[in-house]
Amino acid sequence: MKMEGEATTLKRTLAEWKFSQYPKYILLPIDENNEQISSNVKNVVFSEATPIPLENNVRLVCVSVDALANILDMDPDVSNREEFVEFVSGRKLPYGALPIAHRYGGHQYGLWAGQLGDGRAHIIGEYVNSRNERWQLQLKGSGPTPYSRMRDGRLVLRAAIREMVVSEACHYLGVPTTRAAAVIVSDEAVVRDMYYSGCPRRESAAVVLRLAKCWFRFGSLEVLSRAGELTVLRQLTDFIIKEHFPDIHLSDENRFIRLFSDIAHRTLDMVAKWQGLGFTHGLLNTDNMSILGITMDYGPFGFVDSYDSGFVANCSDGEGKYALAKQPDVVVWNIGQLANALKPLLTSSQQVHMLHILKTLDTYCKNKILETFLMKIGLKEERWGDEQLVEKLLDMMQQTGADFTATFRQLAELEPSELVSEVKISEKWSLKRLSSHASWGCWLDQYRERLDKEAVDASSVGMFEDERRRRMLSVNPIYVPRNWILHEAIVDAEKDDFGKVQFLLEVIRRPYDINPEAELRGFSAQPPQWAYALKISCST
Repeated sequence: MKMEGEATTLKRTLAEWKFSQYPKYILLPIDENNEQISSNVKNVVFSEATPIPLENNVRLVCVSVDALANILDMDPDVSNREEFVEFVSGRKLPYGALPIAHRYGGHQYGLWAGQLGDGRAHIIGEYVNSRNERWQLQLKGSGPTPYSRMRDGRLVLRAAIREMVVSEACHYLGVPTTRAAAVIVSDEAVVRDMYYSGCPRRESAAVVLRLAKCWFRFGSLEVLSRAGELTVLRQLTDFIIKEHFPDIHLSDENRFIRLFSDIAHRTLDMVAKWQGLGFTHGLLNTDNMSILGITMDYGPFGFVDSYDSGFVANCSDGEGKYALAKQPDVVVWNIGQLANALKPLLTSSQQVHMLHILKTLDTYCKNKILETFLMKIGLKEERWGDEQLVEKLLDMMQQTGADFTATFRQLAELEPSELVSEVKISEKWSLKRLSSHASWGCWLDQYRERLDKEAVDASSVGMFEDERRRRMLSVNPIYVPRNWILHEAIVDAEKDDFGKVQFLLEVIRRPYDINPEAELRGFSAQPPQWAYALKISCST
């Protein structure tokens, strides 16, 4: 948040706030015929598209105070004004707005799905904030576009809440991500078949205001490359380099290789963060992969509860293609599709160079994930046997049904000497379950021995232990937006009670700190039995 003395710089009304007069995306080809259907669009990156505002008792569900103040330079009190609701609905756009829908394609479940595009989202403009950061604002659920493919262009309330909460949670958990600033809802009804079971129901239409430096995806380049639109492909790729990768010079003849390498490694750094939090995206299609290496398009996501490497967040993914443990391999494959999209821009020697980079990515990702897990158990540097130490811990967690988030947090809360105490262990519900494994004692001996080796290199054993606990507490959260917590908040919100949603946003702003009210509500306790039967589908 801004310091108290800087509060006066925040805009208190939308009359004071405006978009950049010249959004950078006007430099790219934009189709101006918004009556044209997506299949007829060629050699463009965007299409002009006008949001269709929600009707019937439109009201605010929640806001991100941080996103409003520290990204958009808005006083959070502005959200209490009717003009703010009209802004998020797309009814009254500030000066400088230029609404567009983005054209892209994608591989879905490993198969090329052709041209896709923003079917229910509008980028409405760019804002350059007081930190000189340029952000694109997007309304999701704001009506049909030329890419809607016969859909209504709307978003249901449950989906808007899930995206709002998890994008903000991931930000505070240290995961590169898009942001969300606000959610509104109306009495306008849309019909959705949540589980594709033939039982559709009427739900309330909502809009979420999303923020990102840009919304380009792997599929943004794929669609141009596959269609043979190479002039536009080169134009867009150079635009991405100029605007988002300032360390790469447009005069560099190897700029496309450098761009590819940067995107690949940023993306895998992000995946390591996912794995360390037990986060499963659920829909890892190439059209859902950002060229900035940030998490985007939250749909059927989930944070694993009882650890299961085969955890699938999306009940529509019957074969488990996007299961938790498969995410690194899937993302590396997706990066390979990005490489294919860039190939037409490369010389033969550059294509060989790209192939060499691709061959290193599996190892790079594996090392980043190991580094992440070593931090979670309090180790700073990798030594022989560490990989097996982590693998054995995860294996015991899976066999005992120990909780992923709680196990690592509870390990951080106890000193090594307390881990052998049945009394201390019994006070930690997930460690108690883990300690029932026959190999617990053996693993614990190896873990304590490993800690002792690192402590020997420290100037003081006491200082090492303090530092170990501090490190572990800083990377192992108490709270993540578990599906059962989100479900309860959504059930209330669908009855027009937004209190639980707003409280959850407050809790996830400090996921590493104990919140007394969250403890009373059981946010860090063992999830209720019914939570394990919850299902999330693509319709989210």
